[in-house]
Amino acid sequence: MPAPGSTTTMIGATETDLGRPLEPLWRGLLVYRVLTVVGAVGVVLARLDEYAQPVAAVVVCGAMVVWTGVTGLAYLGTGAPRRRGWVAPVDVAVTIAIMATTPFVQTAAQLQADEPIMGSFWTSCAVLACALVYGVRGGIGSALAISVTLLLTQASIANELGDVELLVVAGVTVGYAATVLRRSAQRVREAAAAEAAAAERERLARAVHDGVLQVLGYVKRRAAELDGQARELGVLAGEQEVALRTLLVTGPSSVDANGDRDLAAALRLLGTSRVSVSAPADPVLLPARTVDELVAVVGAALANVAVHVGPDAPAWVLLEDLGDGVEISVRDAGPGIPPGRLAAAEQEGRMGVVRSMRGRVLDLGGSIECETGPDQGTEWIIKVGGSGR
Repeated sequence: MPAPGSTTTMIGATETDLGRPLEPLWRGLLVYRVLTVVGAVGVVLARLDEYAQPVAAVVVCGAMVVWTGVTGLAYLGTGAPRRRGWVAPVDVAVTIAIMATTPFVQTAAQLQADEPIMGSFWTSCAVLACALVYGVRGGIGSALAISVTLLLTQASIANELGDVELLVVAGVTVGYAATVLRRSAQRVREAAAAEAAAAERERLARAVHDGVLQVLGYVKRRAAELDGQARELGVLAGEQEVALRTLLVTGPSSVDANGDRDLAAALRLLGTSRVSVSAPADPVLLPARTVDELVAVVGAALANVAVHVGPDAPAWVLLEDLGDGVEISVRDAGPGIPPGRLAAAEQEGRMGVVRSMRGRVLDLGGSIECETGPDQGTEWIIKVGGSGR
């Protein structure tokens, strides 16, 4: 049986792997870089007497060794994830500078014989680093930059086309793999977070059911037998009971890694014994600020129903995902708003509805319409798309 400490260590390692899914690839790149620099420097030293500038060739080899050490610390040392974004482009620039010394270090005979350039296959390390940081685009961009330098430093372009192809293929392959790993890790993190939230809700549900929910249910039942304010208190207790049960079942609408929230989940929390909420089963993701504003608008509309129609008046909320936007309908079965009442309220400075509902929606770049009439109820139709989405 494992010790308690070993379990904690295993969980911590798993969380670290999910948070930095590309770390094994970075360690592999470091090993590959060391092996390639040893090979490239070995080839130069073995044929040092053939070079036009032997001393310069040694200096270039020394620069490659030093830069290999620098990138090893930069890519894997403390705070490496924050540095990789700018170290990778610098890596490409240094690699190009190493390659650019080839015409000055090698003899004309070496250039004509298509001898390995300065850096040789060590130069591919910068391409792999950019692919890990920036994905497919980074891999392709760095591969093209190094390929152009390769072609400019060689006497025969045709002989280098195979190397160019390998660089591009390597950049695309590693960049794609890095992107897939990031997305997979994100999905696993979200699944783990959802599982943990579900377990916590289940724990809270057991605790709350034995206390708060039973009290609210009792108040609702007892108040139903009374009149006046006690009865209204019972209605409110019943609404809170339904809202709390919904929260325990569905959980709060959390913010994902992109800063989006599920509007459908957020609106469901407004459901009570008198408020029916209909929303798509699939998440309707919008920026968190947009979701907060829309929930506030719907809440204001529902509060308006309770005030002007009655605390027991039913209301219906309908959410539709239009693809390029969303549409929310808030409807009641009350007597409706008399013609001109909203305009008169605005002229008199009573801006409650205009400011809390219309103002919020317009700030999101959306639109809000009110369809009402005598004995026809009231329906607010809210549409948001474009920048709000």
